[in-house]
Amino acid sequence: MNINGIKKQNEIILMDKHGVKCVTKLVKDGSKYGKRGLGKGCKDFCEANDVLKIGQPFMSELVWEDSVPVLTILRKQVHSIRFDTLNNNIIYDFSNHLCNKRALPYRPPRCFLSLQVLTMTREHYLALNLLFLVIVLLMQVGEGQQNRASDVKVGIVDDVGMAYSNMTLFCINTSLSDFYSSHPETWTRLVTTVVDSKKDVVIAAASALDLITNNEVKAILGPWNSMQAQFMIEIGQKSHVPIVSYSATSPFLASIRSQYFFRATYDDSSQVHAVKAIIKLFGWREVVSVYVDNTFGEGIMPHLTDALQDINVRIPYRTVISPNATGDEISVELLRMMTRPTRVFVVHTEDLLASRFFAKAKEIGLMKQGYVWILTNGITDGLSLMKEAETDAMQGVLGVKTYVPRSDKLEAFKSKWKNRFPLSDLSVYGLWAYDATTALAMAIEEAGTSNLIFVTTDDAMRNMSGLQGLGVSQYGPKLLQTLSKVRFKGLSGDFRFINRELQPSVLEIVNVNGHGGRTIGYWTKEHGLLKYVDQRQATTTTFTTWKDRLRPIIWPGDTTFVPKGWEIPTNGKRLKIGVPTNNHFPQFVKGTKDPITNSTIFSGFCIDYFEAVIQAMPYDVSYDFFPVEDMDYETMVYQVYLGQKYDAVVGDTTISANRSMYVEFSLPYTPSGVGLVVPVKDNVKRSSTIFLMPLTWGLCLLSLLSFFIIAVVVWVLEHRVNPDFDGPGRYQISTILWFSFSIMVLAPRERVLSFWARLVVIIWYFLVLLLTQSYTASLASLLTSQQLYPTVTNINSLLAKGERVGNQRSPFILGRLRESGFSDANLVTYGSPEQCHELLDTEPAKGGVSAVFMELPYVRLFLGQHCNKYKMVQTPFKVDGFGFVFPIGSPLVADVSRAILKVEESNKANQLESAWFKKIDESCPDPLTSPDPNPSESFRKLGIDSFWVLFVAAAIVCVTALGKCMFHFLKENPDQRNLQGLWERFLQPDTKSYINQVKKCQCSINNHEEANNGRQS
Repeated sequence: MNINGIKKQNEIILMDKHGVKCVTKLVKDGSKYGKRGLGKGCKDFCEANDVLKIGQPFMSELVWEDSVPVLTILRKQVHSIRFDTLNNNIIYDFSNHLCNKRALPYRPPRCFLSLQVLTMTREHYLALNLLFLVIVLLMQVGEGQQNRASDVKVGIVDDVGMAYSNMTLFCINTSLSDFYSSHPETWTRLVTTVVDSKKDVVIAAASALDLITNNEVKAILGPWNSMQAQFMIEIGQKSHVPIVSYSATSPFLASIRSQYFFRATYDDSSQVHAVKAIIKLFGWREVVSVYVDNTFGEGIMPHLTDALQDINVRIPYRTVISPNATGDEISVELLRMMTRPTRVFVVHTEDLLASRFFAKAKEIGLMKQGYVWILTNGITDGLSLMKEAETDAMQGVLGVKTYVPRSDKLEAFKSKWKNRFPLSDLSVYGLWAYDATTALAMAIEEAGTSNLIFVTTDDAMRNMSGLQGLGVSQYGPKLLQTLSKVRFKGLSGDFRFINRELQPSVLEIVNVNGHGGRTIGYWTKEHGLLKYVDQRQATTTTFTTWKDRLRPIIWPGDTTFVPKGWEIPTNGKRLKIGVPTNNHFPQFVKGTKDPITNSTIFSGFCIDYFEAVIQAMPYDVSYDFFPVEDMDYETMVYQVYLGQKYDAVVGDTTISANRSMYVEFSLPYTPSGVGLVVPVKDNVKRSSTIFLMPLTWGLCLLSLLSFFIIAVVVWVLEHRVNPDFDGPGRYQISTILWFSFSIMVLAPRERVLSFWARLVVIIWYFLVLLLTQSYTASLASLLTSQQLYPTVTNINSLLAKGERVGNQRSPFILGRLRESGFSDANLVTYGSPEQCHELLDTEPAKGGVSAVFMELPYVRLFLGQHCNKYKMVQTPFKVDGFGFVFPIGSPLVADVSRAILKVEESNKANQLESAWFKKIDESCPDPLTSPDPNPSESFRKLGIDSFWVLFVAAAIVCVTALGKCMFHFLKENPDQRNLQGLWERFLQPDTKSYINQVKKCQCSINNHEEANNGRQS
């Protein structure tokens, strides 16, 4: 920009290249430049436009200074003209629109300029007035041109005429109106062009191509569904035109990896974790997925399958519905679902197909009690758009719905919607369309209006049409950056693109009751299922139920009872259960032919136990037993895997790792393991020293020593005062020994007179009593109870001696015996318990065996009949016992296992065992709970550790008594100084005590004689 200066008296007229003038007054201020202009301006603008640099002289009088900027008259608007007639001055107030740099296109701020002409001659008044009128006119024209916003073309691809299209178009127009009314200073305006895709994928792609080629739109809003978006994304990627969809939710679209595709909605895969949480909460083990046969339906399936596998939930089959399926085709699929046992269904279709699907489901009978339906948000988000007759067929279903937080802005928009469409409801897709439009308007305003052109990179294709002539938007990369950074508070909540799509943090769980869905809870990434959206994480304990996570639910059939999720269809086939009848242990399984009906009647422990389990099941199971006579157990189990003859097997079927590779077992209902059963012999030749076995040598020696010590202590305390302990030395020794040992069997004739002697004798009496009683009990146990000894104690002794052993007809036991080192020559197979008894009763040299191996359930039955001849000495191998056989993935396995636990915890299992495993002698011990079978090794001798407290107490009393006695003796004999004299005096009796004792005895004799004489008279 060039500024021309014209100097006049006391003033300078500044003029730009357009001839616009501004007069400023020069005054003297004593500076070295002499005069300078007065006024205000925008220095940055002047510098940016090269008006005048700092320090650059302007003519000879003016220079640019920070405090006094040179005035420029670009983009002026006269706000007022005032006449100061008193001082003959004219004062002009200008509004100077000077640009400053911003991220958006240049938008002029308002700066104010006051210019005062201090001296002016009257003859210049008219000319100056005319000049400023021209300036005002020019500035108004320039202001209008400058404030006019640039139009940016945007396309909209939608299914015009549909209810959802009318909703989204209204929301888009309202969004643009609200945005520009609240942002009047914007420099851009979105000009939309709507094209009808006619619900067709090809037409949608052609419409997008036409918008880009002929209209040169800079972005496209839409399309409605994922199938239409798939090809449009490719077009947008090639032309660098962003495609912003507010309703295409298929996860498959993310695999295209287009940086110009923005999903202003939630990916369908984001809700599979909420579906998983619901299924896990209620403990359903099988789920059937129902989805539409297109890109929208197929996109979620891999994510749903992975999520359910995390919680060990199986998908036995899938139901795929064509988007154009007729009512008959839908009925065929529903009838197939009805004949299957699974009752939990996850439905992922569009809402239009869902309304027809559930109408048929209700008609056929799949909306009654016992069924579970879980809907994805593709259906639940459109519930508000459905008619009441359509939602009436969906009563009781659960669904995952998009959560929209409440806000004042949302309520205001809903009011505006109701005023316009009082009979229609607003769905979340309308809110996303509103927010997507706002985001696009903000991004375009941020990107500016530069490079709004398309360029064809190949000159040979400039004149071509269609895809070959598709140009590349130069505006696209800039719009891509600004659109990725857009973030604001929209109608649907916080709006922010993460990896070019919205990310949900909260989902709503609804239960369809009446018209629409009733909120029963929420799902969050951090805390899972919650009753309330602002609730903290619920505490999970062993007793936590679904009621702690969700509000009350009304299930299909208008019931509040939680469906079990699996049942045998009443109009389907009954379970075919195979029962082995070639069993040699009829107590477990037995099949008897009814001669009248020619049917097989089954009985036995396994049959009764299975029926008890079925009664404990949470639902009814219809079944029929079929005899299996011509198959071994391996073949019978394999038939369950094939699924042709039998659906399950009930019998004495052992759980093994090999079988579990192709079938599933319930929990074992019998003891686990393989027992080693051996003969026992009567130990009639008792050892001559068996009487010494009850006591350890330490206790024997201590007891013997105690007899002598007690005898000495009693003699010390009694021989000076008690005539019974006086006499010659040999007599006294025999007396004290007799006294001490006779305590064990009878009361001694010698009386004890002193207090301390009596206390010692009492302690000794008690100690001897415990010793004799314990010894008697132990010896009696050795002589009577423990007489039978096993001939073999463990499997190692059999291997060391190379003994012959018997094995049940079990591949598992036979394989383990071979692994342990038994040769085939030493392995004898038996089938029935009679054969087992015959082998054990025969000596090995004559064709018998030294031991047999059998599973613990058979051991209990066998030893109950032969407890006096055989004994189980070891369980060398582990096996999981008997279990019921089912196909892999059968939901019955989990429920049957839980029912087995219920039966085991009740008294029913004990009653069945008592009824079928009767003993020949009730005194026979249970081989599974009896003590160590080798009594000679398990017998525990009595030792000092069992009686040390009594020995210590007796020792303390003896020491105390001796000390007391010595103290009195020394006190009574203070004149004796040498030990010999003291010893001689100690051996002498106490005469005074003797006389007293003799008198007492004489009185006692006299009294006794008088009493006898009185009775005789």
